[in-house]
Amino acid sequence: MDISNLIIILGAILLVSLLSGIWVAASLFLVGFVALVINGNSNIGLVMATTTWGASATWTLAALPLFIWMGEILFRTRLSEDLFHGLAPWLNKVPGRLLHVNILGCTIFAAVSGSSAATAATIGKMTIPELEKRGYPKKMVLGTLAGSGTLGFLIPPSIILIVYGVSAEVSISRLFIAGVLPGMMLVSLFMGYTVIWSILHRDQIPSDDKNLNKLSLRQKLYATRRLFPVMGLILFVLGSIYAGWATATEAAALGVLGALVLSLVTGNLSLNTFKESLLGATRTSCMITFIIAGAAFLSLAMGFTGIPRMLAEQISAMGLSPIHLIIVLTLFFMVLGFFLDGISMVVLTTSIILPMVEKSGINLLWFGIYVVLVVEMSQITPPVGFNLFVIQGLTKTNILRIASYALPFFFLLLSAIILLTAFPQIATWLPKMMTNS
Repeated sequence: MDISNLIIILGAILLVSLLSGIWVAASLFLVGFVALVINGNSNIGLVMATTTWGASATWTLAALPLFIWMGEILFRTRLSEDLFHGLAPWLNKVPGRLLHVNILGCTIFAAVSGSSAATAATIGKMTIPELEKRGYPKKMVLGTLAGSGTLGFLIPPSIILIVYGVSAEVSISRLFIAGVLPGMMLVSLFMGYTVIWSILHRDQIPSDDKNLNKLSLRQKLYATRRLFPVMGLILFVLGSIYAGWATATEAAALGVLGALVLSLVTGNLSLNTFKESLLGATRTSCMITFIIAGAAFLSLAMGFTGIPRMLAEQISAMGLSPIHLIIVLTLFFMVLGFFLDGISMVVLTTSIILPMVEKSGINLLWFGIYVVLVVEMSQITPPVGFNLFVIQGLTKTNILRIASYALPFFFLLLSAIILLTAFPQIATWLPKMMTNS
């Protein structure tokens, strides 16, 4: 069969199966199965068994459920409350004041969660009622939360960086290190926008909290003590990776141990919360692993059909420069983000896109950070922006209205992609320095 017709058939099957509500993983297996049948492969069962086992039974992938479990444990502690009361005294004089608690709170929680949705949900439960009670504009309360919640995908330990690292066979530890500076850049962009907006709309920002103004330096430092446990856990987990003492998987195990100790010390660890965290981590991990297995099977099937090779050759024949290729891929990912969640986007496209990327001479480490930034954009674009659903569940606000509140942060993420493309050292400098040291 002509490859162009095969692409149309397989694309139509994938689109119909996704729109019909079938699980993403099941859709991937279905398309892979049809591709092998059309290709005349007679050992489909054997191919499926060996491929799915090989994709899911890897030591590297063991970091995934461990980091998810760490986030689930902390999700059930008083972490969000501690973040709010620890940060609030220091932000009362900054333009935008307590709106920055959303941004910095999400940043800190992202460093121990790895999940965008968990970050938005955990911080939102605490900050939304507090900020609305103090009279902060709903537009900025929900907008900063939706935008900053995406940091869970970029700031290590990131679940999606683990998924990309496994799919692209790139060192997860190096990906984690590469995500630090882009993460700091995003935080700066979000806080900078909030400062500028607050200066331009002074009348919409409530006056200083008099109670916070009365706090002495000693009292502020005393309030900050509530940040020490989680900051210690962050340094404990990421420091072990950056110092070369532990791999990402070993650091994840240390993170779970640290989260359990932290939960026990704060009085939140009970048999019930332990079971809930374990079941929550199991459900999420199984879902992601199932998708990875389906994507691996589809990748192998695509290899048999020759589609990735043909697409790579066509891209090469078009003579696109790396910059032009990135522009095309950005538009492609933006459209794909309207229909798929972030993890599905990564595992579905890796097998087709990576040959083109490698042929163009683009650094796969840099490309991993770029992909995460594009996926972050998809988290705040309807109709399947996960962060929008999370915030809708917390506030019962119309999802399109929330999307409009998050629109400035969508453009800030787009600006970050432009900056990353113009200055790739933002992602590659730190891993190179850590390697050379």
